Amino acid sequence: MSEIAADPTHPRYQSLLMRHRLEQAAKKGMLADSALIAHGRGEAFDYLLGEQTIPSALIATKHALGLLMAAERPVLSLNGNAVALAGSELLQLASRLGCPVEINIFYRTPERMEALLTHLHELQSALGLEVPIFGAAPDARIPGLEGPRAKCCKDGIFSADVLLVPLEDGDRCEALVAMGKTVLVVDLNPLSRTAQLASVTIVDELSRVVSNMNELSHQSSEVLMSPSFHNSEVLSSSLDHIAEFLAEKRD
Repeated sequence: MSEIAADPTHPRYQSLLMRHRLEQAAKKGMLADSALIAHGRGEAFDYLLGEQTIPSALIATKHALGLLMAAERPVLSLNGNAVALAGSELLQLASRLGCPVEINIFYRTPERMEALLTHLHELQSALGLEVPIFGAAPDARIPGLEGPRAKCCKDGIFSADVLLVPLEDGDRCEALVAMGKTVLVVDLNPLSRTAQLASVTIVDELSRVVSNMNELSHQSSEVLMSPSFHNSEVLSSSLDHIAEFLAEKRD
């Protein structure tokens, strides 16, 4: 996938790069029509965070990574936007964790699944990695969900004890938590149902989160996890940061 031909010194270069990746993914048939709308909503919240990894988000990132490293059956669950925005980085993270990835999308069609699977396999080949990629042949269902999004793979999402599910919808997050799974989400909106229901919420932009995880993956899970971690405190801290940001802009 070609990168944007913009000046890397542009103050919003990273944002422009992410938009370009989504545009390219849409052309390849990887995304639903609503994907760009969802990304735009997230960008608005990222602006309120100062387009940076705030301290509480880094704490949540470290804790989530520690949980993944300590898990018996960790899995990265990816939708179209996640693959488009950080497919290579997520494969690198899965390789470091020794875990599979599974494509699970809200608007599931054979064409979209083929486009996403093909893209991931191409990225994996270019990176020289061997990460199990599930999703092509779902053979299990998530209890409490209806329709195509309930489909999953028995050796992937269904059997996982700890799941990283970036850019998730609230209903599926709730259903996965109800299954007894530790659900780690990346959501720029701290008020969303997903953010409120997850075991760990990282209020940050996905590509920053995965880059941070890859950089921190040399540390031990014991060092990364916080024994005093409370997700409600992470959410409150992110809201405080947004309030402070808005107050500064008013002044």
